[in-house]
Amino acid sequence: MRFGLLGTGPWAELAHGPALRDHPDVELAGVWGRRPEAAADIAERFGGRPYDDVDALLADCDAVAVALPPDIQAPLAVRAAKAGCHLLLDKPVATTVAAAREVADAAEAAGVASVVFFTLRFRPETAAWLEEQRVTGGWQLGRADWLGGIFAEGAAPSPYAASPWRREKGGLWDVGPHALSVLLPVLGDVADLDGSVAAVSGAGETVQLALRHASGASSTCALGLAVAPAAAVTRVELRGTAGVVTLPERGSDAVTALGHAVDALLASARTGEPHPCDIRFGVRVTEILAAAEARLGG
Repeated sequence: MRFGLLGTGPWAELAHGPALRDHPDVELAGVWGRRPEAAADIAERFGGRPYDDVDALLADCDAVAVALPPDIQAPLAVRAAKAGCHLLLDKPVATTVAAAREVADAAEAAGVASVVFFTLRFRPETAAWLEEQRVTGGWQLGRADWLGGIFAEGAAPSPYAASPWRREKGGLWDVGPHALSVLLPVLGDVADLDGSVAAVSGAGETVQLALRHASGASSTCALGLAVAPAAAVTRVELRGTAGVVTLPERGSDAVTALGHAVDALLASARTGEPHPCDIRFGVRVTEILAAAEARLGG
C-alpha cells in the first residue's frame, strides 16, 4: 500500500518515518509538511519524495499517515478521505467534537478504513493484558495516572516541549487519550456525557478526571505535562472481584507499535472490518475529553 506521510515534526521523524520505511507491505510514496525543507529532509531519510501540494500527494497514495497537531490533522484527514485514502491518524483526532465527527463522516462516505494510533493499544503486551482483564470482568474501579514533566521547570529536554498545541491544551488532550484508550475497553463506555464526566484542575497544570462507566464501574485519571520530574508516572490499575491488577510497565517501542497499527489498517482496508481503534472510537474519546474540558470551563 502506498502511504503519504503528512507532518515533519519529531513524531514523524522518530516514529512514522521509521515504521513506514521498515514495513514490508508499505511503500512510502511521499512526504508533505508545512515546512518544505523539513519535508525534503524526511523524504530523503525515509523514502518517497517531498510534495509541496498536499492534494497532489493524496492523489498519488492509497493511504495517509498523519503526524500533525490535532486541529491541523482533522481537516486534512477529511480531504484525504474524500480523495479515497485510508487513514492512519494520531490521537486525539481533533480537539472539537464537530471536527472529529466531520472526519468520521468523510471516512464513512468514502468507504475508507481508519485506525487511530493510541500507542499502548498497539503494543502486543498491552493488548493481551487488556483482553485478559476484559474476559476476567468484575472490575469496580479503574485508575490511570499519566503525569509527565516535559513543561516542568528543570525537566530534561524533550523534542515535544516545543509543541504549541500541547502547551495550549495540556495533559487532558495529550495524555488523556492514552488513559481512555486502556480504561474504556475494560470498563466500558462512559454512561453519559452529561452526568458521568467530572473534572477539576490543580497544581502543576494537572487535571483530575472522574468517569462513571456503563458497566457500573467508575474510574479516575490524573493527567498532566508539567508535574515535577520526580513525580512523573505512567500507571494503570484495576480493582474488582479478582483483586488488584496493574498494567505492565514495559512494552514494545513506539516504532514497533506503529508497525502494528499499520498492520491493523491494512487488514481493515482488505476485509472491510472496522478496527476497535477506528475513527469512531477516536470521536468518542474526543467527546469525553470535550465534556471534561467543559467542566473545567475551558
